[in-house]
Amino acid sequence: MTAAGADLTLRHPVERFRLENGLRVVLAPDRSVPVVAVTVSYDVGMRNEPQGRTGFAHLFEHLMFQGSANVPKMEHARLVQAAGGTFNGSTHQDYTNYYEALPAEALERALFLEADRMAAPAITEENLRNQIDVVKEEIRVNVLNRPYGAFPWLQLPAIAFESFANTHDGYGSFVDLESSTVDDAADFFHRYYAPGNAVLCLGGDLDVGETEQLVRRWFGPIAAREVPPTPPTGEPSPTTVRSGVVEDPLAPAPAVALGWRVPDPVGDLDTYLGTVLLAELLSEGDASRLERRLVHDDQLAIAQSSYVGLFGDPFDVRDATLLTTQVHHPASVPAEKVITAVHEEVGRIAEEGVGTDELTRVQARTEAQLLRQADSVLGRTLAFATAELVHGRAELAGELAARLAAVTPEQVRTAARGLDPGTVAVLELRATGGRR
Repeated sequence: MTAAGADLTLRHPVERFRLENGLRVVLAPDRSVPVVAVTVSYDVGMRNEPQGRTGFAHLFEHLMFQGSANVPKMEHARLVQAAGGTFNGSTHQDYTNYYEALPAEALERALFLEADRMAAPAITEENLRNQIDVVKEEIRVNVLNRPYGAFPWLQLPAIAFESFANTHDGYGSFVDLESSTVDDAADFFHRYYAPGNAVLCLGGDLDVGETEQLVRRWFGPIAAREVPPTPPTGEPSPTTVRSGVVEDPLAPAPAVALGWRVPDPVGDLDTYLGTVLLAELLSEGDASRLERRLVHDDQLAIAQSSYVGLFGDPFDVRDATLLTTQVHHPASVPAEKVITAVHEEVGRIAEEGVGTDELTRVQARTEAQLLRQADSVLGRTLAFATAELVHGRAELAGELAARLAAVTPEQVRTAARGLDPGTVAVLELRATGGRR
């Protein structure tokens, strides 16, 4: 590792312990600011959903805000906001998290709230039906009634992968959502929301000893339950081109998405980091390869972007995942012409490599994004929690900027060689709203 890379390592102390019920606890104290962040990450995401229950991970995120044994509906929000804090939750492919950021003196309040819903959320017929309606409306607004609403995040995986875990609609079908029962929800909670299937990560103005006592007081009494095995989401690498076409009557212009299988983000992280920087080099900024070629020079595209991971965060996902390039182009430009240009630019990197100056520019921007995220106690704590859950090491979150700084031009060239035109998944979106 270079000296510059070493200087980028975030050396926040990390303490960890495990409760008898299996709950993993990570403490990341920072006494420089009088705030704390409380995050609970459950090892259940969209890829854990059983057939017939698509959208259940996201639905359950909503349900967990509907009250619990000792907290009436809406009281969680009131108690956090009354303390001057903020809260939220989010659903990902491989986990679901819940979090608060509050003044340090409100730490115990947040621990009580999270422990109460870990022990006994209010899974009732009324809450279930109400939240199914909320999720359905969210799908209507974000997907069904929005241009490019499902493109490519809901549509490309069905082409690029084979297993149900990787191909199904993680937002959920209306049929699956409407047919779910309270028993289904209770079973999902019992199976995946066990203490041993979660990581509690606390950051900020913490006294380690006092915080451990508080954690044991509120989370210790929660009964242990059997923890499900982590589902095998990896798949054999593709050997042929896979393609599909969708129509979007709301889209103002056609688009195309290309997805390539990339190295295992957990088991082959060093190789994967080369792929992360390749995506940045291809598409981020006016000087990027695809922005210059597609938008400025050849004028084949209206807009383009490349990213690793379904939601654009390359460090919150397990195998298998994609590097995706999506391009919105004028109707007068054939999709095949765009695809050819993308393959040519990737092929140029694979053949010629990248210069040190170009790579350094991309590294500096990527490192700055990670360090900026770590500036806030909440951002840093969320990153520690994800790294602990996905990679088994919270400390990795503080090392990523340095590890990216150490990536060599040859690693990026190797990553480009992995984007084989013969194994790409291609999704073409046709804008059909202008038809007569």
